[in-house]
Amino acid sequence: MTWLSITIAGIITYVCRFSMVTFIKNKMLNENTKLILSYVPAAVFPSIIFPAIFLNETGIFVSMDDPKIIAAIIAIIIGYFAKNIIATILSGLISYWIIIFLL
Repeated sequence: MTWLSITIAGIITYVCRFSMVTFIKNKMLNENTKLILSYVPAAVFPSIIFPAIFLNETGIFVSMDDPKIIAAIIAIIIGYFAKNIIATILSGLISYWIIIFLL
């Protein structure tokens, strides 16, 4: 019964979200609405990433010499100059691994 409830809840959630994407026509949204909606990914991404960088497993802020913070700073610098998301992600991951293995 539990798996059936989870499956039905997942299907209902998927249909609700998919219907908004499918049934809204581009002509229904004016330019201001499109402009505002274009900022949503940029606003949501930091709220997902920042807690993973600045909080440890217990929810306490990490110290400034934590490898995650140093790797994030390197990734931000690379992302600013490269303007490429793949280069940003790879530079952050590689620098994090290098820092972990060196320390």
